[in-house]
Amino acid sequence: MNKKICLGLVSVFLILLFIGGIWFLNKKSSSSPSSVSLIAEVTYLCESNKTIKAAFYKGEPKPVQPGEMPIPSGRVKLVLSDGRTFDLAQTLSADGGRYANKDESFVFWSKGNGVIILENNEEKDYKGCIIASPDLGGLPNVYLNSKLGFTLRYPEGYSVDSSYKYQDLGPDKDISGVKFIIPKSLATGTNLSRFDTGVSVEAIPNVSDCNASLFLSDKVKPQMITDNNIEYSFASSGGAAAGNRYEEQVWAFPGTNSCLAVRYFIHYGALENYPQGSVSEFNRDALISQFDKIRHSLILK
Repeated sequence: MNKKICLGLVSVFLILLFIGGIWFLNKKSSSSPSSVSLIAEVTYLCESNKTIKAAFYKGEPKPVQPGEMPIPSGRVKLVLSDGRTFDLAQTLSADGGRYANKDESFVFWSKGNGVIILENNEEKDYKGCIIASPDLGGLPNVYLNSKLGFTLRYPEGYSVDSSYKYQDLGPDKDISGVKFIIPKSLATGTNLSRFDTGVSVEAIPNVSDCNASLFLSDKVKPQMITDNNIEYSFASSGGAAAGNRYEEQVWAFPGTNSCLAVRYFIHYGALENYPQGSVSEFNRDALISQFDKIRHSLILK
């Protein structure tokens, strides 16, 4: 084998070795644990029945010199209900988690349980967005109230009264909110009223001390209760009139700017007022359990 052929074979071998090395490094880099890792997946409800599915990723910290600003390494991948998708890098932010594309024409800025979507520095198609809790079973319907700043889930068949007002506190003391009223099927054959039994979310503006007694007419003393890792101001009351019975529970959120609370309202008739055997007593424990699931699904902005 002459010298030229040997040199040619060596050159080919070196080129193949170089290409193989690059391939190996790229493959190692793409599968390296230094790539971002998924930390959370959530769905946001927005006004006009729009949704955003967001997957948040965490990257490895990037080294900086002492005194330098940190370099964000996270990402968020978005699927919008209009079909658009985005893969955005995290940027510096003094408040919340901010993500943007290269020219900053699309910005996803999460703050608490809410998010602001900026398109060319304006809020356009996606407004009032708040995280919705996942469906853990039995609560297929989702609801957003961007004005009061909450989302929740509720069962099939419940009706929604978005113009609801609680009016039992006397003249000029109505409390506005939204009410989720039980379906007819829950009351049929029982002494439970299907017309006003349900769960409401209500707000009293301009309150410095948000507590449950503000929502009840008899001014019962509230107590602090921690339930499902959330601290509530809780109070309950009951009443009777003309064969009707009423039970109320109020779960208020201390510290909310506009005092927000969840009210259970149960209206039923005294069994002795019905012809014997015509109705059965409603299952109070099952009803309260369903109301609890609705309350547990509520997420404040």
